[in-house]
Amino acid sequence: MELISLKYLAFLALVLTTYYAVGHRAPTLQWVALLAGSLAFYALLGGWAALGLMIVIALVTWVGSLLLYRIEQNGKAARKATDVRDKKLKITRVFRHRRRLVFACTLALCLAELVYFKVRSDSYAYLGAPTLRGMLVPLGLSFYLLQALGYLIDSYRGRYVPQGNFARYLLFVSYFPQIAYGPINRYEDLLGQLTEPHRPGGIHVERGLLRMGFGALKILAISNVLSNAVSTVFLEAAGPNISGSLAIYGVMVYAVYAYAEFSGVIDIMEGISELFGIRMAPNYRQPFFATSLTDFWGRWHVTLITWMNDYVYEPLLTCKPVLRLGTSLRTRFAARTARAIVACVPTVLTFVLVGLWYGMEPRYAVWGLYNGLVITLGALLAPLFGKLADPLGMGRTSRRLYAFRLVRTFLLVCVGRFFECFGSLSLAWHALGNALGGAFATSVPAALGKAGAVYASGWGFTVPTILACIIVLAADVALERGVDVRATVLGWRLPARVALYALVIVLMGCAAALDTTNGGGDLLYAFS
Repeated sequence: MELISLKYLAFLALVLTTYYAVGHRAPTLQWVALLAGSLAFYALLGGWAALGLMIVIALVTWVGSLLLYRIEQNGKAARKATDVRDKKLKITRVFRHRRRLVFACTLALCLAELVYFKVRSDSYAYLGAPTLRGMLVPLGLSFYLLQALGYLIDSYRGRYVPQGNFARYLLFVSYFPQIAYGPINRYEDLLGQLTEPHRPGGIHVERGLLRMGFGALKILAISNVLSNAVSTVFLEAAGPNISGSLAIYGVMVYAVYAYAEFSGVIDIMEGISELFGIRMAPNYRQPFFATSLTDFWGRWHVTLITWMNDYVYEPLLTCKPVLRLGTSLRTRFAARTARAIVACVPTVLTFVLVGLWYGMEPRYAVWGLYNGLVITLGALLAPLFGKLADPLGMGRTSRRLYAFRLVRTFLLVCVGRFFECFGSLSLAWHALGNALGGAFATSVPAALGKAGAVYASGWGFTVPTILACIIVLAADVALERGVDVRATVLGWRLPARVALYALVIVLMGCAAALDTTNGGGDLLYAFS
């Protein structure tokens, strides 16, 4: 089921109608209609086997969390029943061991399923699937499994009393706007919204539709068109002898394509969720305005990085060997330097796992390793950069320093993209070496012509695509300045809003007609 299709829109209309009809007649059962729609969505998406797998994972983590809670309560009762100190200590050790065993078994079972399906799946091979928006089942598995594991880990940590109603918990795991592309929501933030009654309201429906339209603009007018140029580089022209200029061109275009593709999908999904009166966690936050690689990962796939920080990085940073290392280093280095050194290993290991989450191939592990090492190096050299900024006339509030950081971060991200985009580690090394050693040996138009793509002046960017990029950039600039863009647009007079909506529809229609992947043929280059 495609995201932008009549089939999906019909499904959405049916679920929305049922949801609010049930809410009108029996508000306390409204969440049941949402659960039924979510399960039906995943059955349509991946079949009964995929639906069964999701239910099994939900059941395993739900039962595991209840066992953890019961063991904890039994341990408290056993300690309370005796006044002998040695017996209390022994009871504590026994029940702690039981909780750890249950937690480890549940965690291992879920992670084994994740690794198994990721190893078998080609869904992360670049453009290797029929469509990146085909709602592929293994991709959805990654999201809802991490969400379920977060719930299990928080239950183990005793953050809340586990949910006793399996159907409610299953809705938290299976809520359909989040299944295939995220975000990875937290139990305490989402479940209350899912189970409380909602009525159709004007403002959240308008905001949701506006968000969906913005996402559709990104996908239809930008990513769909740029996918032609990107596939030319990474599927047709990729090889040991790829020219440096073509490799750089491909990675740069991919940066725009990936942002439009994934943030566009998230915009649509979060807009759909708002139609139900439910706000999910934000997942993208103007990543092109990042001033460091750390800042970039705080803006790109935010919920994944937050999950990795809370459940991987923090436990590694606070484990006993790392704490002992920190104590030792503080006697030899300044406190800031000691903290940066101590954080090196947890940071690198966390980003290697982030890379493997994107794909179980060596190139993704290297991509994660690269990000972790650059972030670590940046933390270690931060004092030196601070000392050099003032002599160069670039104080902390300098616009030149801000612009330098934006460009530097973009280039650092693009270097890492080589390992993400090219189909193998060896191809990535060849392409990166050619880019660094012979970036200007061949012009981009000549390299594109040699690869079999004949673009006119636009290098793959049609006029509708360029205009759409300008609209997206303007919206991101406003968001970066703290402006509520949707509230601003909805506050315009009706003629101005109609003009904007008409422009967006025309751009999407023209781009769809020009897009060869949708049957546009040679019209792709008519306005280049």
